[in-house]
Amino acid sequence: MDNLSLKKIPLYRFYEMLPGIVIWSIFALALFFTFFKPLFAVYFIIIFAFYWFIKSVYMVALLSYSWRRYKKAIEINWFQKVKEIKGWEDHFHLFFLPTYKEGIEIVRPTFEALVKSNYPKDKFIIALCGEERDKENFLNIAQQIEKEFAHYFFKFFVFVHPKNLKGEIPGKGSSTHFAGKEVKKIIDKLGLPYEKIIVSDFDIDTCVHREYLAHLTYKYLTVENPTRCSYQPVAVFNNNVWQSPAFTRVVARCTTFWLLTELSKSHLYFTFSSHSMSFKALVDVGFWEKDVVTEDSRIFIQCFLYYNGDYQVVPLYTPVSMDTVYAGSFLKTIVNQYKQILRWGYGVENVPYMLWYFPKNKKIPFLEKLKPLFTQFEGSCSWATVPILLILLGNVPVFIAHSKGVKAAVVYNAPFILSWLMTLAMVGLFTMAVVSTLLLPSKPEKRHYLGYLGMTLQWILFPITMIAFGSVPAAEGITRLMIGKYLGFRTTEKSR
Repeated sequence: MDNLSLKKIPLYRFYEMLPGIVIWSIFALALFFTFFKPLFAVYFIIIFAFYWFIKSVYMVALLSYSWRRYKKAIEINWFQKVKEIKGWEDHFHLFFLPTYKEGIEIVRPTFEALVKSNYPKDKFIIALCGEERDKENFLNIAQQIEKEFAHYFFKFFVFVHPKNLKGEIPGKGSSTHFAGKEVKKIIDKLGLPYEKIIVSDFDIDTCVHREYLAHLTYKYLTVENPTRCSYQPVAVFNNNVWQSPAFTRVVARCTTFWLLTELSKSHLYFTFSSHSMSFKALVDVGFWEKDVVTEDSRIFIQCFLYYNGDYQVVPLYTPVSMDTVYAGSFLKTIVNQYKQILRWGYGVENVPYMLWYFPKNKKIPFLEKLKPLFTQFEGSCSWATVPILLILLGNVPVFIAHSKGVKAAVVYNAPFILSWLMTLAMVGLFTMAVVSTLLLPSKPEKRHYLGYLGMTLQWILFPITMIAFGSVPAAEGITRLMIGKYLGFRTTEKSR
């Protein structure tokens, strides 16, 4: 059953509403206890702050571990290791590169990075995907790209996704769904085995590290069951980092750090943004869903269900570089940054999908179904609530308790305890500032060396960005799903 039909079923609508009910219940209870039971709220906020302090220490440890893995991975000649594996020459890389209204200055560097890869380009199959809604602009760009780069690759294809197709949401998922079916016809004519084609679904601004494709191939050839895996690289938003505003750099770096900590865990349950997988798995599940906003994470659930839980995400510590949000003007950049996080926060649409389909699959053990469901549900709700509870409501119960004459010692000590916890948490912020600076690409010649200082000091914006470009859009995304005001796919405008 397609997703648009599911939304008409009352039980599915309740599942869509559930995350919103949870976060607004949390906010309501927080306000109730703050004003009517302030002593209880003081105890709660101290315990809550201590829990998140411990969790932040754990996250810093994971970040440090991943950072070491990252530094090691980018120094290895992965292609040399690939050549030691028998039969590597039989494998091809298929790239889906969807674009909508991006200029040639965004598209060309993606191909330049592919050409510079430490891997034979005659093993590359390119699917450049455009939209009929942007046909003239797209075909002009595609013609330039084909002229400059097509001769490097085994095959180069251009696809125009028709507009207004039934049952689709215009966006990346529907574009790659259409192109995927067209590519399958070509692959069948070429007679290439599906299991020997490694698919990379990239945003158009994705520039691969020189060693990424060789590392991906090595992993694909050495994991136990390569067609039952997706492969997740580190997303580093470096393409335009020296020209974007400070707050968008902080948001982008936080995304990178979140992904680094996720990669270091024993199990990953979702793919994010640009990722790779087997063409066989992609064909088996019927390609990316064409009527969802977050097709990048949904594809994991599709495979997880199809293979009865026998599907996993393999971390890759070699990076791909993407754009921070930058739209030319400061105001447009603010709006676009908010819309991007809103779209990411709308990933909570996976929760009702899992609640609906997981019980129907009896072959997957209950705990194996619970883990990805809890990861998505808890992650979305925490993202929407925790920064607001800690930063905005943290000291309000203390103030209310004082105004009501509550004499408990904890009320008088709470500001010092919270201040102490926040001071210790600065260690984590300092760690992020240092790693963020180490991740930077070389400074443009026209930029002064004081730019590095600005890149470090930008982290004073962290509390603001956590709420304005974290909790608030995440809460809006959850709320939109709850009230049935569904979000369409909104392409983030890119400018360099």
